[in-house]
This record gives sequence, structure tokens and C-alpha cells, in this order.
Amino acid sequence: MPLTPTATRELLAQLGHQPKRFLGQNFLVDGNIVRKSLELAQVRAGDAVIEVGPGLGTLTTALLEAGAAVWAVEKDRTLHAHLQAQLAPRFPSTLHLLEGDAVEHPLAGYQPASGAGFKIVANLPYAIATPWLDAVLAGALPERLVLMLQQEAAQRYAAAPGSKSFGAISIFLQAAYDVQPGHRVAASCFHPRPDVESHLLNLVRRQAPFIFNPTAKAVIRACFQQRRKQLGALLRAHLPAAAPKWRELLAEAGLSEKARPEDIPTEWWIRFAALVPPLA
Repeated sequence: MPLTPTATRELLAQLGHQPKRFLGQNFLVDGNIVRKSLELAQVRAGDAVIEVGPGLGTLTTALLEAGAAVWAVEKDRTLHAHLQAQLAPRFPSTLHLLEGDAVEHPLAGYQPASGAGFKIVANLPYAIATPWLDAVLAGALPERLVLMLQQEAAQRYAAAPGSKSFGAISIFLQAAYDVQPGHRVAASCFHPRPDVESHLLNLVRRQAPFIFNPTAKAVIRACFQQRRKQLGALLRAHLPAAAPKWRELLAEAGLSEKARPEDIPTEWWIRFAALVPPLA
């Protein structure tokens, strides 16, 4: 069971640790949300699971007790030392702790074996959510991700075309993952209580996931940085040499050059990516 708010405050006091807002240190104190996270991720004994920011170890303990092997990366030195002292001895063969930055170590030091599946269950700080997700999407893809995110970030990642929230990261994520029903998480489920509500984003890898090459990602990002401009004008500026081909792709999809980037569906951007040569 997770620590209660009172027990969480007492443990933090024992550690002499003040939660750091810039690291997104809001500790989960609701057992139902812990159980829901494992349920959505379909965690089974023997699974390899990546966790980002294990904090006081509430979610980590639940994953380990379910029989998963956990690779966890914690940036805070005090919390890493606490986990190393209190949790590692209980699970010497299944807990792999790394002290470091999750953006630099998106899989917490886990080395995916060829053909082996793994999952990610993580409570992501808002400040690193998008760069961390970018890093994950650039490598071996987990079969499932269940991510605790601020509501705003979850809406952006899951946004549909035509929405103001739909952007480059929505495209990169949805090209590789299907967004499944998730779960709303109230601010009262955390200590200290955040100013916003959160959401468990539930992602399942597509049968044929697509990963954009870096140059295609750069062009798409550039288009969304001027999202109120018409797509034709943007692509003429960023990919003039391929104009006949992307015009043909637009025509085949029944789309206009006057459309805005946010109105263009993910599947079209996937086809468009083939026109953007990767860097040599």
C-alpha cells in the first residue's frame, strides 16, 4: 500500500527532504491509482518495467511485488539513497536503480534484448515529459506505456487532428502508439497537492509502429511552430525540392494547401515523412 499523506510527510521529515517543485516531486498517496497503473499496463510476473522518478518507492514497490523486474532512474540524490537503502535489499535481483537524468537515460539503463518486450510505468514531471518521450520514441519501443501526466500534457499527446492541442508530439506519439482509455487522477491523490489534475495516459504499441527520422521531425516541428500559417506556404519554405510530391500527397488525401498543420491527420504525416531524406 502507498504511504498515507501523514506517513509521507513523516518520512520526508526523517529524510530531511523538502519536495522540489522543479523536479515535479508530488508523491502518490492513493492506493487505487497505484493499482490502476498496474492494471492499465497489464503488469505480470516476469515483465521488464521501466520507471521514471521512483521517489519514495510507492509505485516501485507495487511493481516489484507484482513480480516485475524494475529499472528505475531517480535524479534526486537523497531519494535515490533512500531507495538504495530501504528497497534494494528487499528485491536484490529484480530492482535496478540508476541515479541520473531520465532524459539522458530514458530507459533507466535497461538494455532491450532483441525481440523481448518491456513496459514503462512512470509518473512524469511536466518539465521533462516531452523531451523524455522524444528520447523513448527514438529507440527501442516499449509494448505499453502508462504515464502519469499533468492533464494538459495528456491532452496534447492524445489530441486528435483539428484540435488546438494537436501538435508535432501528438503525431510522433500516435504514429507509434494507439491511445487507449486512461484514468483521471485528482490532485488530492498526491502530496504535496499539485495545482492541477493529472491523467493516466494509456498507450499500446501499434502493430506497425512508425518512427520519424530526425529531419522529418524537424520539418514537422517547424510547421507547427507557425501553426496558423497555411500548410502549402510552410512546406514551400521548408521542403521546396519535394513540392510536386507533397502536393500529390495532399491531392490524394483530398487535402488543401490552405489547410493548417493541425488539420492534417497523422497518417498523412507518416506518408509525408518518406519525402524527407534522413541526414547522411
